[in-house]
Amino acid sequence: MKMDKKPNILFILTDQQSFSMMSCMGNQYVKTPAIDSLAKDGIRFDRAYCTNPVCTPSRFSLLTGLMPSAIDVRSNEFKREPVPSYIIDNGLGRLMEEGGYDVGYGGKVHLPKMGIEDLGFPVISKDERDILVEDCTKFIEQSRDKPFFLTASLINPHDICYMAIREHPVDEPQVSILKNGQVEVAELEVALELPEGVSKKEFFESYCPPLPANYLPQADEPDGIAEIINKRLFKKNARENFTEKQWRMHRWAYSKLTERVDRQIAGILETLKKNNLYDNTLIIFTSDHGDLDASHKMEHKTALYDEACHIPFIISYPDQLKKNVIDTNHLISNGLDLIPTICDFAGIKTPDYLEGKSIRPLCEKNNDSKWREHLQIESEFGRMVITKDFKYALYDNGDHKEQLYDINNDPGEMKNSKNDFPEELTRHQKIYQQYFS
Repeated sequence: MKMDKKPNILFILTDQQSFSMMSCMGNQYVKTPAIDSLAKDGIRFDRAYCTNPVCTPSRFSLLTGLMPSAIDVRSNEFKREPVPSYIIDNGLGRLMEEGGYDVGYGGKVHLPKMGIEDLGFPVISKDERDILVEDCTKFIEQSRDKPFFLTASLINPHDICYMAIREHPVDEPQVSILKNGQVEVAELEVALELPEGVSKKEFFESYCPPLPANYLPQADEPDGIAEIINKRLFKKNARENFTEKQWRMHRWAYSKLTERVDRQIAGILETLKKNNLYDNTLIIFTSDHGDLDASHKMEHKTALYDEACHIPFIISYPDQLKKNVIDTNHLISNGLDLIPTICDFAGIKTPDYLEGKSIRPLCEKNNDSKWREHLQIESEFGRMVITKDFKYALYDNGDHKEQLYDINNDPGEMKNSKNDFPEELTRHQKIYQQYFS
């Protein structure tokens, strides 16, 4: 499909939003009309994953197109410095500015040993909430003689992190987090409020999300999961001591925080529509990772379970692309594929060293015979490969560290099926070695 001119491009990034946290996915406990409208006006990719289910490594991938291991980052704790110059020189903001775009970045950054300016992004806002929406409006409405590329990096539903921390502030890091997170805790308190005029009994019967089907820990759970949980006492406390009602309240608050960020997204989209820019703006929506949200009696992220790694990914461009399309076949790595996709639509050469793929052919043809058959995910405690029907995870330490999940028959990842599928186990071991040997 030929475009007459470069499109405006809006990249919307939320924080800690799992794939299931959209009402267009049939989730009746969350209402996301703005995100749903993007899906209705574009293509929703249902098999999209992050490169690492934690903020810093995932965001590094999104803004550089590289796996986090390219600079040895596996968690939010990053010791190596400096970031190599070739990465800085080919930062997404710099690529877009050199390609003729008016570039702006607002909101959360959380990159390893570099600022967003190092990647060529002028900062239009350091706010991550409602003020960011106002600043995005000002940027969009500026008079300009070239297209814009705007990144809106919103913080929520990340505030859900503070529920387990708030319930167990016993060690110094957690106390420090609470002291520095007063805004986040206040937002969480609002999210935990019950609907006005509804009794607790009625609330838990009719309003509050139920426990997930995979609420209990997995059989033959990898020791790597205990390693994740025991690293932070609030995670250990949540698994061991949260009641079922507390876990359900976690799910309620997670839904409310997701609805809050959806309203903020709505404000940005409304600005595009008000200025007659919506139909000819390429909009890409995704999240850096998900949240475990009571699955396997866990919260936060890091684990190689679906709720942490599987993220929303929607592309909308009403003037050019088909609408209301759901792609359930193609494996998308948001961290690897974002930059090649943006460059392709913008008519900018993608750096040769990037291994990601432009999603544009999937948007225009809904098929690509040469598309990947598997992708990789890294974590602080292990690594994983995903194929059409299976996930193969290998944790670094302990018993049961090798896991094969039959995702068609066991979507909740409750059973290690490696003994049930010896041929698939061997095949996935070989794929794993291609990535991580």
